[in-house]
Amino acid sequence: MTDTVPLISVDIWSDVMCPWCAIGYSQFAKAVAELNGEIEVETRWMPFELNPDMPEAGKPQAQHLAEVYGRSAEELADMRANLEEAARRAGFSMDYTGEGTAPEPMMWNTFAAHRLLRWALAEYGPAAQTGLKLALFRAHFQARRNVSDHAVLLDLVESEGMDREAAQAALRDDALATAVRMEEQRSASAGIRSVPAFVFNDRYLVPGAQTPEIFGDTIRKIVAATEADQASPG
Repeated sequence: MTDTVPLISVDIWSDVMCPWCAIGYSQFAKAVAELNGEIEVETRWMPFELNPDMPEAGKPQAQHLAEVYGRSAEELADMRANLEEAARRAGFSMDYTGEGTAPEPMMWNTFAAHRLLRWALAEYGPAAQTGLKLALFRAHFQARRNVSDHAVLLDLVESEGMDREAAQAALRDDALATAVRMEEQRSASAGIRSVPAFVFNDRYLVPGAQTPEIFGDTIRKIVAATEADQASPG
């Protein structure tokens, strides 16, 4: 008799603008890689907008952070240096990878990106959605592209092997927009106020960018608890 590998699902509430989301997923992915063959993990990305009122023109990152945190330029520089070091340790470099002089870091509206991520999940499945999410992270943090621009988004979709014309139609789909808004409301109702937030099996919430060890231990404990519940009489 062949043993069945346990399956666990995780919904990751996240925004493309969130550096700790990129860091947190890098840590999570290390834990999942170590569980290969022991536990199967299915990942879905859920929409969370850190700055839902961000204008289409975007805003310089330094200006935005100064407004949000009320920090001086020197304090913001220290915050960025610490963040970049944490990202390097996690395996997600935030160094500029484009050509020429690095453009100023910007903050963008991400609602269109969330629409495409939901479309990718529905049309291509969880693995493809994760591929698009990681492409969005790289485009924003490493290439410093405008991920609110539909042309940029469609380029990323195409680079991940998905249908460009279908994605363009998805960006015009009012029903898809409504679905994203409903998911955002669901996160608010569930008490998710910050990201990243990892929800395992629609039940267990793990907030923040945890270490691979914590993610791995958590997954094993959830699987053990689930198997114990299933084995209990009644």
